[in-house]
Amino acid sequence: MLLRLRVSLPDRPGALGQVARALGVLGADILQVTVLERESGRAVDDFTVSWPGQTTAESVRERMSAVPGVRVEGVWPTREVPGSAPDYDLLLHVAADPARGFATLVDALPGLCGAEWAAALDGDDRVHGSMGAPEQVKLPAPSPPRPSAYTEGDLRLLVVPAGRFQVVVGRVEGPLFHRAEVDRAGRIVELVGRMATP
Repeated sequence: MLLRLRVSLPDRPGALGQVARALGVLGADILQVTVLERESGRAVDDFTVSWPGQTTAESVRERMSAVPGVRVEGVWPTREVPGSAPDYDLLLHVAADPARGFATLVDALPGLCGAEWAAALDGDDRVHGSMGAPEQVKLPAPSPPRPSAYTEGDLRLLVVPAGRFQVVVGRVEGPLFHRAEVDRAGRIVELVGRMATP
């Protein structure tokens, strides 16, 4: 089972090693570590791990929270295979068929963003939705002028303006989208917007 863990830990030598040791003791194989931020004496890191057998997010959270100074911000399943380059693959597909650019983008964004679904909206109308996307998506009013993350009930949403469209990504499990994820999605949507045929 592939999982992503987002942890906040003290930004000091040895702290990352403590987390890695704890994951190893629990039987997890660390496949990738991404540093999302380093501020105010703390770091926020995303770990992609292979976990043997089945486990629950709550069980992982409980066991990792026992590491001194570590706060688990989220645990959720992922489909993103470490070492792959899905954003480059997306851009190659869009370059090959610019007329399907936004549909290709929307279909790829859940995997790129560690989310469950994505949709492109034109006002209140859904233009295209990935598998699992709801028919109706409620955006804040007014729509955000730049890439933003917010919550709507139990749902974590990332919204990126793209010309006349709003691209929305939904995460049911896991934490609120981090500003590094929001920035990455914004850049990808901008690139696709420049390449895609309207």
